[in-house]
Amino acid sequence: MQLTRYPGTGGGHTEPSVATIGNFDGVHRGHRIVLDKVLSKSRALGIPSMVITFEPSAKEFFLGSHAPARLTNFREKFELIKDLGIDHFVCLSFNRALASMPPETFVTDILDAGLKIKHLAVGDNFCFGKDRKGDYGLLKHMGNDLGFSVEDTESFIVNEDRVSSSSIRDYLANGQLDIAEQLLGRAYSMSGRVIHGDRRGQSIGFPTANIPIKRRFSPISGVFATKVKIENGPEAFGVANVGYRPTVAGTRTQIEVHLFNFSQVLYGKHLTVLFSKKIRAERKFDSLEELKNQIHLDAETAKEHFKAAA
Repeated sequence: MQLTRYPGTGGGHTEPSVATIGNFDGVHRGHRIVLDKVLSKSRALGIPSMVITFEPSAKEFFLGSHAPARLTNFREKFELIKDLGIDHFVCLSFNRALASMPPETFVTDILDAGLKIKHLAVGDNFCFGKDRKGDYGLLKHMGNDLGFSVEDTESFIVNEDRVSSSSIRDYLANGQLDIAEQLLGRAYSMSGRVIHGDRRGQSIGFPTANIPIKRRFSPISGVFATKVKIENGPEAFGVANVGYRPTVAGTRTQIEVHLFNFSQVLYGKHLTVLFSKKIRAERKFDSLEELKNQIHLDAETAKEHFKAAA
């Protein structure tokens, strides 16, 4: 899949494409319905498929530190969409110029002149442009004049629950990973490259792989039973803490995962951590010995979970 960081005006792709546009945070089952439509239409017309997204998201641009946590960081989103077989991934820089652009200008200058959209599929309740005044009706009307077609997608419902990034975020925050998994269509995961830590875990008998979360805020926190996919290596089971490590006066949120029966060096490796069950909330302990005892209990709980799930 080709990645293009698009400046926002002019100089886009030269070939017509079938596209969709949105944040696609989480690339959940509702998103998959839209993306499947894009791929199907792309094959029918014999032209490339395209996903158009934004960086940062509109909510991050307008709300700053009050924006909701991302389900997926940029790389995770890119890789999930790439795995579906999309040809082009176009990232629009969401800046002040784009935020103030009238929806009509967005359609003519970016979608038509810049990216040469031939067909556009959008999700339910899609809005765009200054003050979110652009909608499906405007796209349909302008598409008729400019020569591209538009289709929308109804809400995707699972167990009477509309699948959305915000609902998945709520389930994750409440520790309901099983429901979040149903809406995502896969276990929730975060990924990143292992960095050097302070080696405190190793000093108490529980060495950990430390992974920065690469986003402003984490949608989950606490201790979890996890399955880990290792770059060019085996899969492993473990127990992970997601948080800022209050017992050792940590200041940044990261993932610390202890793998069971594993001794390979992981520094520099890219890991994908799949969260299977929440064990408990993160808490501060009075001593490293107390923390060590709790990690032992957490590890046993995780092992029992995976034994029961086998």
